[in-house]
Amino acid sequence: MSTSERGDFSEIPVLDVSGLYGGDEDAVRAVASTLRGYLENIGFLYIVGHQIAQEDIEAVREASRQFFALPEEEKLKLRIDKNFRGYLPFAGSTIVTSSVATVSKPNQSESLFFMHEVDADDPRVAADKPLQGPNQWPDAVMLPEFRETIERYVDQMNTLARKMVGAISISLGLSPDELNSHFDDPTTFLRLLHYPTQPAEEGLFGSAPHTDYGFITLLAQDDVGGLEVKNKGGDWVPAPPIPNSFVMNVGDILARWSNDVFVSTPHRVINRSGRERYSQPFFFDPSMEAQIEALPACVPEGAAPKYEPVLYGDYLMERIDKNYHYRKKKAAEEAAAN
Repeated sequence: MSTSERGDFSEIPVLDVSGLYGGDEDAVRAVASTLRGYLENIGFLYIVGHQIAQEDIEAVREASRQFFALPEEEKLKLRIDKNFRGYLPFAGSTIVTSSVATVSKPNQSESLFFMHEVDADDPRVAADKPLQGPNQWPDAVMLPEFRETIERYVDQMNTLARKMVGAISISLGLSPDELNSHFDDPTTFLRLLHYPTQPAEEGLFGSAPHTDYGFITLLAQDDVGGLEVKNKGGDWVPAPPIPNSFVMNVGDILARWSNDVFVSTPHRVINRSGRERYSQPFFFDPSMEAQIEALPACVPEGAAPKYEPVLYGDYLMERIDKNYHYRKKKAAEEAAAN
């Protein structure tokens, strides 16, 4: 596959990241070098050799199936809260902030969100800081081992994501730990998604064309397919399932941070397979208080950065508040009360 021209691709490349494990510095740098080319030119790749057992990935998928099979009234007991944790009913989001499409119809999916765990007695909760609070869990009698399965997986995904942060740092010519301070208290999301098969209707998507908000996304998908990535020519390139792999992509905040050295590529989901689709994206983002400004190594000498510095938490909340119906409804109610 040629990646000689930015955005000119017809398939998604596969990267073996096993070299990031074991302490061989040359192997780490080899992975980082290849990674840079993919993130510069495509913004998407498959990761294999990641050391997360397939049975742990499958266990999360099975837990997801079991949750979404519950009666609606049971799922609604976990209705998504102000801290963005819990159940988002079918058609609960419309990606109005999409920079790549005019989106007017809600996504044809339902979701269950888990973020970094924050205890109810944490000072951030008392201070009413955005997105700080405990996760919501299904009834343990109804879904035994659900929480244990999810928490084990999240721990493993955090480890993998930190490996990728180090590789990204090296790929930009920085030291392996250069970016670590921005992830002292990372903002993480595990989103369990259920996409029923959808009708062929203009402007209707499982997930409408968009770019991700954050740093990186690590997606485990089932065998149904439906994910597509947009290339420079405007073609939608399929990202079919590859066993025991994660699809990794650049988010907007990494694109900004790298001064657009890395590209946040549009993607979408259409499920017309006739089967139910389940996916589990894991989003690994900076601390809410992290100040994101163009890395000096990514700004040509004598040039100005393309973007103004931004506090990650402010950037994230603006997008969440615009794209999720329950947030917009709450904002309208507050405005009316005032």
